[in-house]
Amino acid sequence: MNWLSHPYRAELGRSAMSDEERHVRDMLELVLFTAPGERVHRPDFGCGLNQLVFLGNSPELALTVEMTVRAAVQRWLGDVLSVEALAVAAEDAVLRIDLDYHLRASGVVGSTSFTRSIS
Repeated sequence: MNWLSHPYRAELGRSAMSDEERHVRDMLELVLFTAPGERVHRPDFGCGLNQLVFLGNSPELALTVEMTVRAAVQRWLGDVLSVEALAVAAEDAVLRIDLDYHLRASGVVGSTSFTRSIS
């Protein structure tokens, strides 16, 4: 099955499509990096990880991010997937999030990573 790509873009005169793996990554990215209050009709949607980049990198930040990510994914995508493993590493000026998941409908197991620079 194919879904509309995010961010929306045209490709060869029609809407760009993405496969299941890319669609799940897009959904996770939306949840993780949308700040609460950013969406008009869903003011509580999102995890707001972009706001944490100004806190400075530390083991405490990694633990906070891990708890925040786990809660947001469970709340917003809990009916679509379950988190199998979540690892957050704060090294130098980089925050890395590794997420292994299990799709509830198809049973597919997947993984994705997100990396953000921290000042």
